[in-house]
Amino acid sequence: MPPPTLSGQHALFLDFDGTLVDLAGRPDEVRPDAGLVPLLVEYQQRLDGALAILTGRRLESVDAVLAPLQLAGAGLHGAQRREQAQGPIRELMADTGLAEALRNCAAPCPGLWVEDKGAALAIHYRAAPEQELQALELLRGVVGSANLAIVSGKFVHEARPHGLDKGLALLDFMARPPFAGRIPVFVGDDRTDEDAMRAAQSLGGIAIKVGPGGSRADSRLVDPQAVLLWLLASSARPQLIGA
Repeated sequence: MPPPTLSGQHALFLDFDGTLVDLAGRPDEVRPDAGLVPLLVEYQQRLDGALAILTGRRLESVDAVLAPLQLAGAGLHGAQRREQAQGPIRELMADTGLAEALRNCAAPCPGLWVEDKGAALAIHYRAAPEQELQALELLRGVVGSANLAIVSGKFVHEARPHGLDKGLALLDFMARPPFAGRIPVFVGDDRTDEDAMRAAQSLGGIAIKVGPGGSRADSRLVDPQAVLLWLLASSARPQLIGA
């Protein structure tokens, strides 16, 4: 079915990379559409603050792209929280302390890039897709018996704390104002977003998949540009994205 027209009864949860912005070789290389920040500001106001980013990034990284906007959200798949826009970020888990060891292991493998997220650790292979399995083995070797779960996404393997995911973060937000009592809508593009889709659906909400691939989503949008156009269609602004 087509994505819903958003209204004041909804709570909107958005993944970031691959959903609001196109994927880039490295997370710090993404460039938002010129209309993205004004559109998010509008939705933050229209939904009385019931708008949150659920991302595998650190929230500080999202803030840098969307500056000066700072939305409510969960970073590191839930290991970071900001309960309200412009509020403080809480760290729920400690630094893994494994980044240097993984960098040393990956150093002989051109095209692999290690991202130290603090409570999470990622190895990217977008520049060397043929090294997908090698990247996974390196991460497994470094993580060892640490209390971390390994998950795989688009051109990345990541170790994150056990017992945390975007679905649990969504449920946590939905239990408190201004999200409580609304219909959750989650939009995401990757395998790590399926937990949040399941959580939204469990509360009678809607899950939207961005791009190709199997998914439990109710609706589908082609790419981040389509996401922005969908948001624009439900907004009060006549401007075109990208204009």
